[in-house]
Amino acid sequence: MLTVGDHFPAYALKGVATNDMSFETYTPASHKGSWAVYMFWPKDFTFVCPTEISAFGDLYEEFKAQGAQVYGLSTDSEFVHLAWRNSHPALQTLPYPMLSDITRSLSEALGILHKQEGVCLRATYIVDPEGVIRHVSVNDLSVGRSADEILRLLQAFQTGELTPCNWKKGEKVIKVA
Repeated sequence: MLTVGDHFPAYALKGVATNDMSFETYTPASHKGSWAVYMFWPKDFTFVCPTEISAFGDLYEEFKAQGAQVYGLSTDSEFVHLAWRNSHPALQTLPYPMLSDITRSLSEALGILHKQEGVCLRATYIVDPEGVIRHVSVNDLSVGRSADEILRLLQAFQTGELTPCNWKKGEKVIKVA
C-alpha cells in the first residue's frame, strides 16, 4: 500500500459532478497546485457510504476554503454514480465529483482493494500540491470515517508546524526553542 511520503499515482478517471450525463475526465492536473482529498468507498447503493459522502459534501466549502479539492471514488462506473446521485436525496446536491475507477487501476496502485470482495476499502488520502501523500487512513468495509477529522488533519498539515493532539485551526502550534 502506498503511504505517507509516496507520490500519489497518475490517473485519468471519468467522473460526474452534476446530475446529468456531463461526464468529465479527471487527472491530477484537474487540481494542479492545490491540495487534494481522495475519499474511496466500497460500493454505490449501499448504506454506510452515503453517510460519509454527504458528510464530505456538507464540509465541501470548508475544504475549498483550505485550497483543497475533494474527490469521491469507487470501482463503480460513472453511470452508476450518476444513477445513485439522482436517486439518493443526500447525494443530489453533492458539490464534488464522483470518480469511477472501474478498471481498478488506481485502487490497485494504491493497494486498497479488499482481498475477498475486490472493492475499495474506506481509504482517505490527503495529498499536497506537489502530489505527495501526507495522510492515509483505511477502514474496513463496515466502519465509516470522520469528514471533520480529515478537515482537521488537512488544516494541521497546512500549518507546516508541529500540532499537538486534538489541535484545531486557530489554536497554538508547538514551537521548539
